[in-house]
Amino acid sequence: MTSTASLDAPVLGPDQRLDTLFDELAELQGQLNAIDGRIVEIVAEMDRDELWGGTGARSVESLVAWKTGSSPARARTITTVARRLDSFPRCAEGLRDGKLSLDQVGVVAQRAVDGSDEHYAALARSATVSQLRMALKLAPHPKPDPRSEPDRSVTKITDDEFVSWRIKLRHVDAAKFDAALQSHLDALVAEWKRDHDDRDTASDDAPPFPAIADAFLRLIEAGWDADVSRRPHGHRTTVVMHFDVEARAGQLHLGAMLSEAERRYLMCDATYEVWFERDGEVIGTGRETRQISHRLRRVLEVRHATCAVPGCGATQGLHAHHIRHWEDGGPTELSNLVLVCPYHHRLHHRGIITIRGPGNAVTVVDTAGRQLSGGSLARAPSRPPPAVSPYSGPSGERAGWKWYEPFAPRPGLA
Repeated sequence: MTSTASLDAPVLGPDQRLDTLFDELAELQGQLNAIDGRIVEIVAEMDRDELWGGTGARSVESLVAWKTGSSPARARTITTVARRLDSFPRCAEGLRDGKLSLDQVGVVAQRAVDGSDEHYAALARSATVSQLRMALKLAPHPKPDPRSEPDRSVTKITDDEFVSWRIKLRHVDAAKFDAALQSHLDALVAEWKRDHDDRDTASDDAPPFPAIADAFLRLIEAGWDADVSRRPHGHRTTVVMHFDVEARAGQLHLGAMLSEAERRYLMCDATYEVWFERDGEVIGTGRETRQISHRLRRVLEVRHATCAVPGCGATQGLHAHHIRHWEDGGPTELSNLVLVCPYHHRLHHRGIITIRGPGNAVTVVDTAGRQLSGGSLARAPSRPPPAVSPYSGPSGERAGWKWYEPFAPRPGLA
C-alpha cells in the first residue's frame, strides 16, 4: 500500500515556513526569558537571605551551576543580575515579561553604572548583546589617578576564619605573576576537563571548575617543593600541629587553633608532623610520614579509579580517607580506606557530606541523610509555560555609533 499527500493540503514556500518557525521561536524565547527572570529572583532571595550557606557550595555561583546544570559563565550571569535587581528594575521587568533575554540584562548588570536603568532598558529592546557591549564601552569612565604607583607591598589580614593577602606589584612584576598563575590555572583546567568534560553524563556532584585561588595554591606548592635542597634545612611543605591528647584540641605551630573538622582533615592523609602535648608540655611526636603505604595506595587506586563521591569523576590528587577517623582508632586497612578528591574530602570533615563504609561499598549522604547519586536533578515541568508575549528580539540593524549618545551620569551621581 502506498500513501499520498492530500491534494487539499497547502504547500508552504520557504518564506512561509520560515515565518512559522520564527513565530514559534519568538514564543518559546519569550517563555524562556520569563523563566530566567524567575530563576534570577530565586537566586536573589537565596543570596540576600544567605540561604545557600548550608549547601556546601563554595559560592552562590557554584550553587547555581550545580542546581541548574549551567556552565560557570551562565551561573555568573544569573548571579550578577540577581545581585543588581534593585539597581535595574526596568531591565528586570523586561526579563520577567519576556521582552529581554538573560544575556542582554546580564551585560547591563555586569558593566553599567547605577542610574542607567532606563537608558539601557530602552536600548536593549532593539540592540544585540554585542551592540550593548559596545554601547557600554562608549560610556564615559572616570580618569585614572595620575599619581605614581605605590611601591610593592604585601599585606596580611587575619580574622577568626580566614587569612586575606593583599599584593601590590608594578606592572612588569605583575605580568610575571599573572603568567605564572595562568600557567597553573590552565593545567588545573586541563585536568578538570579530562575528568569531567568528556563524560557521557554531566554530574551535579562534580567539584567546581578551577578558579584563580586554586591556581595560586598550586603555584605556592610547586614553588615550595621544586628544589628542596636549596632551602634552609631542606624543609619540605610540612604542616606542624600541636595536639592536646586530653582536650583533643589541635593548634597550628605558632598559629591558630584548629576546628575538629580541620584537625581530622589534616591527620587523615597528609604529610605532617604531630606533637603530642599534655598540660602544655610536649610528651611525644608522631612520625613524619604518609599514613598510607605505597602498596596500600596502589590497591586503593585499583579499587577506586576516581573519587568515591558519586558523579565526581576526579582522578588527580586523590586523598586516602579513613572512613573511621584515624584519631578515633580507625585502622589503616583496606576496609577502612577510600579515595576522595580534596574538595569532597574537606566537605566530609566539615560535616556537609558523610562517607560511610565499608571501603568496597561506600555510600555518601548529605546533611539531610539523603544518599548522593550522579544523576541529573532536572525533572519534567509540572506547570504550564509562562503566559508572556513572544520575544521580538533585537532589530538586527547595523548600529550607527556616530549618532549614538552614550549614557552619562549627572554630576554628583557617578
